[in-house]
Amino acid sequence: MKERDLSWMNIALAEADKAFAEDEIPVGALLIKDNEIIAKNHNRTRQLNDPSAHAEKLIIEECIKQNRKYLTDCTLYVTLEPCSMCAGLMVLVRLGRLVFGAHDPKTGAVGSLYNIPLDRQLNHNIEILQGLLAEESSRLLKTFFKNKR
Repeated sequence: MKERDLSWMNIALAEADKAFAEDEIPVGALLIKDNEIIAKNHNRTRQLNDPSAHAEKLIIEECIKQNRKYLTDCTLYVTLEPCSMCAGLMVLVRLGRLVFGAHDPKTGAVGSLYNIPLDRQLNHNIEILQGLLAEESSRLLKTFFKNKR
C-alpha cells in the first residue's frame, strides 16, 4: 500500500457519504491518473432509476465520453468490492489498478464469489489492493441497510 492510496480512498469514502445522504446505497469511487482525479462519483441507482448505475460504471462511462478507451495507466478506488458487471467492465477498459475497501460476500467479483480481474483466461488482468478502509466502508453500508429495515 502506498500512503497516497489512503488519501484517495478517503475521497472515495466521502463520495459514499454523499450517496448515503442522497438515500443511495453508499458506495463511492474515484479514478486517478498521474496523481490527479479524472472522475469521481457514487452509486445513483435510485436517482437514475437504473440498477446498473454503480459508481464504478458511471466513472468508466464518463471516461469513455472523454475518448479514453483504455485505462491502463489509471487506478480506480472504490469503497466496496466490485460486482461482476463492474469487474468485467474494468477488464474491458484494461484498468491498470484497483483499490477497494469492504468485501462483498453476496455479489463481490474480485475475490469473494469470483475473481474476474485476475482470471488468467481473460485478455487483461488488473493489479489489486483490497481491504483499504474496509471497516469504515462496511460500517457505512451496515448503517444504511439497518436504517432501511
